[in-house]
This record gives sequence, structure tokens and C-alpha cells, in this order.
Amino acid sequence: MRPQRTITALTVVAALFAAGCSTRGDSSGRGDPETGEKAAARASAAPASGDFGDLKNVCGSGDPSGSPAQGVTAKEIHVGVMSDVGFTKNTEFADAAKAFTSWCNEAGGINGRKIVPTVRDTKMVEVRQRVNDACRADFVLAGGSAALDGLGVKDRLSCLLPDFPAQTVQHKNEGSELQLSMQAGGPSYFRYAGFYEWLIKKAYPDTADSVGIISGDSPVTRSSLDQRVDYFRSRGVKPAYTDLYPATGVTNWTPYAQAIKNEKVKGLIFMGDFSSLAKLEQELTAMNYKLDWIDANSNAYGPAFLKLAGPAVLAAQNNLADVSGIYPMEKSGSNPATQQVVDLFKKYAPDKQLTLPAVKAMSAWLLFAKSATSCGNDLTRKCVHDAAREETSWTGGGLQAPVNVSVQDSPVKCMNIEKATPDGWKPADFDADKGAYRCDIASYKLSDRYGKAGKLADVGKTLKDLK
Repeated sequence: MRPQRTITALTVVAALFAAGCSTRGDSSGRGDPETGEKAAARASAAPASGDFGDLKNVCGSGDPSGSPAQGVTAKEIHVGVMSDVGFTKNTEFADAAKAFTSWCNEAGGINGRKIVPTVRDTKMVEVRQRVNDACRADFVLAGGSAALDGLGVKDRLSCLLPDFPAQTVQHKNEGSELQLSMQAGGPSYFRYAGFYEWLIKKAYPDTADSVGIISGDSPVTRSSLDQRVDYFRSRGVKPAYTDLYPATGVTNWTPYAQAIKNEKVKGLIFMGDFSSLAKLEQELTAMNYKLDWIDANSNAYGPAFLKLAGPAVLAAQNNLADVSGIYPMEKSGSNPATQQVVDLFKKYAPDKQLTLPAVKAMSAWLLFAKSATSCGNDLTRKCVHDAAREETSWTGGGLQAPVNVSVQDSPVKCMNIEKATPDGWKPADFDADKGAYRCDIASYKLSDRYGKAGKLADVGKTLKDLK
């Protein structure tokens, strides 16, 4: 048996790096935007249209023929979905695959070809094995993610397998070649620079010299802590407090809360699972110590954290989360694309809860489908790859702030910040200037010590080998 210490450490890695992967709950943080007969009627009445948000004819009928690529027949397109579900028990990427492909296939598929998704369950540590399974059977990967995704990069590049991930995690995979990511930012840049710049220079300037950072203790997560320290030092700020908590878990958060109080921390960055954060905040609140702000990270963006923390904590502590330029789920009624995702989950995955990573997965599936549809009958990996690369302002039909897919290594351009309240998650007052987002935000380029994204040259190949 694998030692319990290793199992728990992997759980911490998953919580810290697969931003939002451990989020549980519905789309609002206090219940679905619509419930009962009204929502059911909306979902069941929806026509079999291939339009999504402001995207037209993403899916549709046709009369396909031939088998132009691996995983593509005259009737079907086989797509792999990476997931740690066997370890995390979190089905969000499988749920998104079911919702999207059911909708798309009902609308006619990709020019008449039905999409057949296969969940490639890594069980957390079997990333290479599942990538190799996909290499033998799938046309592409789409709408998935794995916490240790860097382990499979060389294998994926060796078999020339394009990837449309819901989110990337490790530096070696983020921005790697043959990757068509709708996720903002790239491996050379610190993704949260704009968020922290807003916190310490605009919203809470008095906290700049009183920032604390606490993270789970593992080799991978220490790197994430170091990136944050590097960022603050680049701004002339030395964090007042940094600490690591055991990856095996913490039974008593009082010493950590006392240390935060003793160091007079005003702004706290927490990197870990939201259940641990809730316990820490309960201790801080019991000590009557209220921070000016807490970066709860997007893992907490959902109803589970609100329930665990409780009304007293939510009223006392100012929990904020950068949700990566994804339109606020609790505001779905104001955004047709987000509402369409809510409706599709109600129709095709009615017993499942919509999460932030699932919304990202839907955007990734849309990027794949739109690109594949543009290829017509001659659906090849090269065609779908090249078509996706032409998307210079991708929004997933309105699900997110624009991302230039043609450049996989660039700073984040837009952000949006959520605030946890006793009444649910709500957009924070972060001076949005482009709809739901604040754009042209600050950036910070990381040093080379954090590694580089995988290249085709690493496996002796070039883009000319892609067929």
C-alpha cells in the first residue's frame, strides 16, 4: 500500500495547483440561479441548436466520410478527457464532457460526426499511462486536467497529440507545444500579479508591508510559494510572514493563527484546500483577529467553503478570490453563455453541480468544437490545431475574458475578483472597466528557475511532423 503520508501530500498538491479542482457546489455559492420547474422547462424546451453564446454553428449536421486521422471515423470522433477522478472522486470534468458532447451531438455533432469522450483516469499518479492510452486511441485531448500534468508532456508530444485543456497545472505542461489553452497567462508569467498589485497598491495599500503567505508543504507547492515571494520582492515588499503546514494535515490550527496574529499580518495568502482555510479562519475569528483581506484562491469559490466557514467567519474575514477571468457563475442570469452552461448541466447532468473548472472545461470543449467544425470533412490534427491557433480573442461565446490562443505564453490581460459573504459569493469592488473584468492589469515575468514548457524539440520533433 502507498503510505498515507504520500496520499495526503498528493491531495494537497491537487488542491493547490489544480486551481478550483476541489471546488464542490453549484453555480452560485448559495444555490442554483434557477431551480425547480422553471429551470427544467427552460432546459427541456431548448432547441437542438449548434449555437453557443455568441458563437454560431459550433456543432451541426453533415454527411461525413472516411477516416482522416486516428480517432476519427466516418461517424465518430474519439476524444480523451484527463481527470484525477479515481483519486479525488471529483467528476466535474466528466460531467462537463457529458453535458457538452450530449448537446453538441444532439445538434448534429461535428459536421455529422458524433463526439465520443473517454475519461482518462490518472488516479493522480498514472498520468503517463493515461496519456499513452490516449496516444493509442484518441484524436485529441479536450476539457480535462490532471494535477501532475507535467508528467505526461513528453509522451503527448512524442505521439503528436493536441490538447485543449480545461486548465494547466505544472510549469512543464503549461504552454507546452500542441497545447491549445483557453486559460489566461503562460508559463513565463506569474498569473496573479494583477490581483496582488490591486490588493497592495489600490485596494489595501496599508497592508503592503504586512502580507503573510501560508502553504501546504511539498516540493511542488513550495515553488508556488516562492513565486509569490519573488513577486512581492520585485515590488520592494518583503512578506512579513511565511509558513508551511504539513501535507499530512493539521489537527490544531491555533498555533498558525497565533503566529499570524503575533506577526501582525494584515493580508493573508492561503494556498491549500478550503476546508483547512475555514478551520484557520475560525481560529483567527475566535481570537478576534480580523485581517484586511485573505486570498482564499479559486478553490474556495463555491458553496462548500461558505458552509464550512459559517456566517460569523464570513462576516468577520474578507475572503477574496481571483477567478481567472471567468464570468461570475452567480450572475448567470445576466450572461447568456453562462446561463447556457447552467441549462446544459440541468438537462444533461441534472444530478451534478456546476463548478468553476467545469465552466473552464466547457470553454475548452467549445474551442475544440469550433476548430474541428471549421475543418469540414477532412478532420486532421494539423487542421484542428492550426484553426484553434487563429483564435486571437477567444471568449468561449461569452464565458470568459478574451484570450489570445495564438500566443500560449503571455501575461494575463484581464481579471475578476469574487468576495465571500454570508449571502454567497459576489463580485468584489475591484474597479471593473470592461464589463465583468478589469483589463490591462499588471504583469510579472518569472525567472527561468521555475522551469520551461515542453517543446517538440525535446522529443526530436517539429510542427512539420503534425499531420
